[in-house]
Amino acid sequence: MINESDIPCDLSQLVVPQDGALEAIGDLFEPYRLVDAGGAVIASAMAYFAELAACGRPATTQRSYGTDLLRWFRFLWAVQTDWDQATRAEARDFCRWLGAASKPMRPHWRYPERGVPASPTVSTAPGRLNALTGKRSVGPGYAAATVAHCESVLRAFYDFHLEAGTGPMVNPFPLSRSRCGGRENAHHNPLEPFDRTRRGRYRPKVVPRAPRSIPDARFDELFALLGSHRDRALVAFWVSTGVRASELLGATVGDADPGQQLLTVIRKGTRALQTVPASPDAFVWLRLYQAQIQDRVPAGRDQPLWWTLRRPLRPLGYDAARAMFNRANAALGSNWSLHDLRHTAAYRMARDPEVPLVDVQWVMGHAHLSTTERYLNPLTTDVIETVLAFHARGPDRHSAPTPAGRYRAESLDVLFGKGAP
Repeated sequence: MINESDIPCDLSQLVVPQDGALEAIGDLFEPYRLVDAGGAVIASAMAYFAELAACGRPATTQRSYGTDLLRWFRFLWAVQTDWDQATRAEARDFCRWLGAASKPMRPHWRYPERGVPASPTVSTAPGRLNALTGKRSVGPGYAAATVAHCESVLRAFYDFHLEAGTGPMVNPFPLSRSRCGGRENAHHNPLEPFDRTRRGRYRPKVVPRAPRSIPDARFDELFALLGSHRDRALVAFWVSTGVRASELLGATVGDADPGQQLLTVIRKGTRALQTVPASPDAFVWLRLYQAQIQDRVPAGRDQPLWWTLRRPLRPLGYDAARAMFNRANAALGSNWSLHDLRHTAAYRMARDPEVPLVDVQWVMGHAHLSTTERYLNPLTTDVIETVLAFHARGPDRHSAPTPAGRYRAESLDVLFGKGAP
């Protein structure tokens, strides 16, 4: 007999209001705070944030996890269920809703009367392939990777409260039915490779994506559309060092060493300082940019290296840098991202036979060499050009057998007798 609570919710009539918020406090111990519609702090989320901080997770992790928790709490408020009373039925309906719902609209800071998507697209219809890049533009709904990340975060959130005794008796986000509980891969044979089965029961299947590189000709066109020395210096550093966008934006004046062609950054995962080499062109554009802003920004080795161009001048953030890159994308008609510059740098180094793969791993900051080996795969554009050249040559050029030479008549007479054909 099916219980009434197990009947799926009618999601077509469900309206999830955009109540609550994830507020950036700026406090060293509590960088973010999750509040409800009335502004009250959600204690269960703050306890989980404290656990993340104790485990050494940076503030960016709290922001990422807090966004997933905010979606979950908004859904629970819409179905009128407390977080500690949620069952697997609510978790199942939430994953169904997240896979089909559209992302909320938020007002633009310059045009508050209008609404723009949370992840604006560039020059391509939502969900369509871009003709120049071959990448699918951001669609109106949540990507499978976002749903999978949200499911993992919520399962860990309830595991924490289940262990602490402050949540429900059963985790609403269970493991897959193929597993019988316990530690993952508890009976794994060390001589066999690990399987890639999904852990969560409601976790969607995420297709692994190959990293994309910007072709050299397209990169030159994109670079020519950048509007300032600062923008050219940023892109030149990204494409020559392979550092992440946030790592470069966090650099200070003292981190750049033009004499040695080195740049010191703080790695995103380990938070360790690492010095990486950069191209001479990057430091040339940096010097031109510094000459423009001289006497306009505070001087000192500990001051930020990158500043906004509009007054009042303030340190350049990730959103402003992404908007700069998107403007060049829109002028070209492409939809490359800042992270594609990191992939481009890795491909360029990995395809040079004089650069060992372990050196590429060190520069990119990969923990495992298998991650760097992805850049040894052929590029999509190279494969297409090779196959098109094969079709242009025609299949008969290589498939036709080479005709054998004719035997001498005297030899055939010796072998088969006089008059043999």
